[in-house]
Amino acid sequence: MKYNLKRNDEVVVICGDDRGKCGKVLQVIREKSRVVVEGVSVATKHVKKSQQYPEGALLKSERPIHISNVMLKARYDAKHKQETT
Repeated sequence: MKYNLKRNDEVVVICGDDRGKCGKVLQVIREKSRVVVEGVSVATKHVKKSQQYPEGALLKSERPIHISNVMLKARYDAKHKQETT
């Protein structure tokens, strides 16, 4: 299937918990039809004490979301303007 999204494209999340958030595409996972968007779908992971993290840590990372839940920001803005007028 062909996708019109590439790395560094600006997108808007159109449905889900993070609806309305904007961000840059960090990664496109074509095999699973998913994208990783900067600042969207952030999960927290607790890390035990180790040499790398002597006090332990809370690591935050973006998780992939389905490609159908995002839209290019330019298309979203054009569609939104058309609906309001």
